Amino acid sequence: MSFFKKTLATFGIGSAQVDTILKQDAAFPGRKLVMDVHVYGGATKQDIDNIDLKLCCHYRKPRQNPDGREITHSTEVATHVLSSWSLPYAFSIEPHQERIFPVELDIPWNTPVTLGDAKVWLETGLDISMASDPSDKDEVTIRPDLLEDAIFTALENAGLRIRQVECEYVKGFDLPFVQEFEFVPVHGDFQGRWRELELVIYRNESELNIWFEVDRQKQGIGGMLSSLIGSHKLKREMTLSADIAPQEAGAQVLAFLNQTT
Repeated sequence: MSFFKKTLATFGIGSAQVDTILKQDAAFPGRKLVMDVHVYGGATKQDIDNIDLKLCCHYRKPRQNPDGREITHSTEVATHVLSSWSLPYAFSIEPHQERIFPVELDIPWNTPVTLGDAKVWLETGLDISMASDPSDKDEVTIRPDLLEDAIFTALENAGLRIRQVECEYVKGFDLPFVQEFEFVPVHGDFQGRWRELELVIYRNESELNIWFEVDRQKQGIGGMLSSLIGSHKLKREMTLSADIAPQEAGAQVLAFLNQTT
């Protein structure tokens, strides 16, 4: 192996490359993300110390001064690692060799549904000693699980449309954020009664907790999430068993909203 080739590989020229191929078009919270990680050898033999996978998303959080105090009405975008995986051993890759590593990565409950500005992506990196580390980035489509989908369908059938979806910082939960769905009534019984409906669903294996805020005067996240932060309570809250039939979940949400609004 020539000194020149070694030097080029150190700077990433002719180095090993990585490409992650997802095995599914869409993924669901609480299930697995299945993929193959392809590692391609470069111009020289290289020792790979590790393969790192990270499932990531963005959320908005309050911007802080250098002293740690929050800046009023100012936010910034933060990245959260939802799930990660590492290859438990090192290996070598020969010039122009291809190695494939099957991987299954857990998708946590409350991984954001990829609607609106909500993005979820997979980062793959190779750890190569004394060289530039190659990486790969792939967007992942996250769909609602069966119960969430049934609730959204029931709201849509009742004349509500999703207008905005955001992931916002909040304290006291397993994740540092919640995903908020903003609906507006465009026809049906709720038109004229509401300006908008804000909804947060936070679930685990056994139940769904749902918080609602009916907007009387538009407040945005300051109305809903300020109530959620700290007290963990809203004026309108309900819990559904994860064992409930999807159609029944949608019906119960509509009945609850009709009774309380």
